[in-house]
Amino acid sequence: MLKLFSIIVCIALTLVSATTAFANLPTQGFLPSKLANNAVVAAVEQCEQDGYAVSAAIVDRSGVVIAQLRNDSAGAHTIDSSMNKAYTSASLKEPTQKLAKLISKFPAIQALRDMNSQILILGGGFPIQINNEIVGGIGVGGAPGAHLDEKCARAGLKLLKAHLYQE
Repeated sequence: MLKLFSIIVCIALTLVSATTAFANLPTQGFLPSKLANNAVVAAVEQCEQDGYAVSAAIVDRSGVVIAQLRNDSAGAHTIDSSMNKAYTSASLKEPTQKLAKLISKFPAIQALRDMNSQILILGGGFPIQINNEIVGGIGVGGAPGAHLDEKCARAGLKLLKAHLYQE
């Protein structure tokens, strides 16, 4: 009987210890794919209204694509550029245009461009920040100017009720 009691106490202590350990694990928000899909549609539609054929992509905080959309008339290169801008902004946690300006101002950090093959430091990418937490990145590529790609990306951010990164 004493042995059975000892086993029960041991199991109970293990469960309490495990529950306490799990309670201390960090929690992270995430962007559901349905919202990500709606946001890339909003970005592409904004550019269509402005007369530009683009692609838009959203990645999660790890840089994995959640959603991507290409306008029927957008160039093939816009698929990679939108994804790489989204990846860059999510992984470096800054707007890609801000990074481009920093690199031109401080040549010593130009190596940022070469960190890996997915980094693209051209305007049009923003971290997706919701409730002060970065949950991913959005990138738009294909409009004739970074400021135009940014306008379309902001349409996606607006739909998500995310930080808009106004200058």
